[in-house]
Amino acid sequence: MSTLAVPLHVRWLGRVPYLEALAVQSAIFERGIDQHLLLLEHPHVFTYGPNADLANNLRCDPRNVDAELVEVRRGGDITYHGPGQLIGYPIVNLPAKHGDAGPADNTDYVHGVEQVVIDSLHDLGLHNASRKDGYPGVWLDAQTPVARKICAIGVRVARGSTIRRTMHGFALNVSTDLAYMRDHIVPCGISDYSVTSLQEEGVAASMFDVANIVAKHARMRWGNTASTRHDIAWAHQPDTEGLSISVRKPDWVRPHVNHTSEVLLTKKTLRDLQLVTVCEEAGCPNLSECWKDGTATFMVLGDRCTRACGFCLIDTRKPLAPDANEPARVAEAVKRMNLEFAVLTMVARDDLTDGGMQHVADTIREIRLLNPNAQVEALISDAKGTDSLNVVINERPDVLNHNIETVARLQRTVRPSAGYARSLSVLSRSVAAGITTKSGLMLGLGETKEEVEATLLDLASVGVNIVTIGQYLRPSAEHLPVVRYADPSEFAYYKEYGEYLGIRHVESSPLTRSSYHAKDAHRNSLPLLNA
Repeated sequence: MSTLAVPLHVRWLGRVPYLEALAVQSAIFERGIDQHLLLLEHPHVFTYGPNADLANNLRCDPRNVDAELVEVRRGGDITYHGPGQLIGYPIVNLPAKHGDAGPADNTDYVHGVEQVVIDSLHDLGLHNASRKDGYPGVWLDAQTPVARKICAIGVRVARGSTIRRTMHGFALNVSTDLAYMRDHIVPCGISDYSVTSLQEEGVAASMFDVANIVAKHARMRWGNTASTRHDIAWAHQPDTEGLSISVRKPDWVRPHVNHTSEVLLTKKTLRDLQLVTVCEEAGCPNLSECWKDGTATFMVLGDRCTRACGFCLIDTRKPLAPDANEPARVAEAVKRMNLEFAVLTMVARDDLTDGGMQHVADTIREIRLLNPNAQVEALISDAKGTDSLNVVINERPDVLNHNIETVARLQRTVRPSAGYARSLSVLSRSVAAGITTKSGLMLGLGETKEEVEATLLDLASVGVNIVTIGQYLRPSAEHLPVVRYADPSEFAYYKEYGEYLGIRHVESSPLTRSSYHAKDAHRNSLPLLNA
């Protein structure tokens, strides 16, 4: 029986490092609106609450077993997460324990989480799954001397008369390497009983099977008939049949190039200062329109990218060393062009220890030193989700942009070196820092309307302020095919839908690109300043 009358948005995110998932969780938790269940796996990690007894319950140096050690704000002692373990993070608003106000019934909520897992295990044939008095989690043969734990639970519920929201959740052992729990820690501080998994109990269920069953029972408890489910692809998808590159483009995606004197002046400034723009390198259809207005998107760290995304025209040969003088030259270009709003982007530089983040931060700083009144937008890579992202975040660009590019299902096909959850975590970290945060995606790669809506909901749920949506245009026969050309009315719909969800500004049209109308989008995303 559902305890809530709102949709539950279920997402399978694949294998996600713990801190990246925590950033996404925290952003959805803080926004406090939508109901989510994040399902995923983690690489090896030990987590512990503030009251954990590490001296007695941690039996190894995590670094020696290829695991992280992370402190988290939740109940419970030390526990383990890793491959083969289904992690579930319900992020839901709870009713008050008594009437319309007051705190939630935390015990009832924990029992609800346990019941979702118990019902799922019963469906999988483990009818001996139940609770064990005095021990949170889900157990097998709980009331016997051979009781063993199959699912750990550790939750956080925000306390208050009006805020009763949950995060963290459960870890169900499917095909987990139990040595991490039996040999390296005392799981949840319980040394008297053993741990087990579906595999050890003789249940040959795949992670896909288990996730589907858990999602079903979660929707029954926390969702309704309008609940949604969208997954990162579980396996490699076959190549998508698309339109031939020779198919004539519709009129609405045929850019009109006009090399005016302003365009030529912008081109001369960029050449004089030996600068690269994404406008040229990525074949942007809006080049003449933007350059006529004296604006350009500066691409730093060279013109060679360490990733080979299926949609992108950027050169993928081995990159050259960063040019230490480039930040100053970009700042000079901003001055010569008299820009009020400067846009930076970058090639992915996975060859650099910090992913190139210090170079981007240096460029932001140089622009502001030479142009005190200029605002700066930085479109960055994911830096593999590392703490290097903080280098740019701490420089506090006026807008931090990171593109999610496509819907969850198509991520591995479109950008195999990136990830949906990782991109959400980058955006979440920017939002948490109080920076106006922007993202973008393309249509025409084979996505469905429901998948685009789900992506917009996910961006809204982590607090993204600005979203750009444009038509994918195939740059060459070697790139991913265009599956379809979206009608202009679809772009208008997604703008309306995204802004309905709470995204402050959605720039959506067939020829929209990441930095299109960037200054206006930033202004429109700050309604309090416009009032």
